[in-house]
Amino acid sequence: MEPILNSQLPEFTLQAYQNGVFKTVTKNDLLGKWAILFFYPADFTFVCPTELGDMADYYAKFQELGVEVYSVSTDSHYVHKAWHDASETIQKIQYPMLADPTGLLTRALGVHIEEEGMAYRGTFVVNPEGVIKVVELNDNNIGRDASELLRKVEAAQFVATHVGEVCPAKWKQGATTLKPSIDLVGKL
Repeated sequence: MEPILNSQLPEFTLQAYQNGVFKTVTKNDLLGKWAILFFYPADFTFVCPTELGDMADYYAKFQELGVEVYSVSTDSHYVHKAWHDASETIQKIQYPMLADPTGLLTRALGVHIEEEGMAYRGTFVVNPEGVIKVVELNDNNIGRDASELLRKVEAAQFVATHVGEVCPAKWKQGATTLKPSIDLVGKL
């Protein structure tokens, strides 16, 4: 299997539910800005609404960084709307909820569970050129943290604009970075 990190996001066309309307989202919609594809197993479940609600709470911060968030499951866009209408937590969501009922994108990104017809908890940060810069994959019993994802996006954006610098462990916006050189070897 080829590594997906630093590869080009595959072509896709999916239906989405966002702010009371259905719309079509394609790979081209992600180009030109930073994007997060946030895969989750299914609507009307248990861990999923806690994660999507957490992302909704951080959505404004992602938007300030020029990042669009796209949640993705193998449910249809109709089910996304029904879940939105039924759940106070999901009603907070303003980002597009992508529907991948055929598993096109979940398979292309390696997060499809064939025997269950749903996705693992996969997170992909995509740069404006459509290149995948961060990949995170969790078993479906383990929820993610939007604040940690925000930190990773900030680090990815920093290194994209500061050639020759890298972000050490636990780096946060404004903290010291490193400039790899022979002078640092063995001194960290």
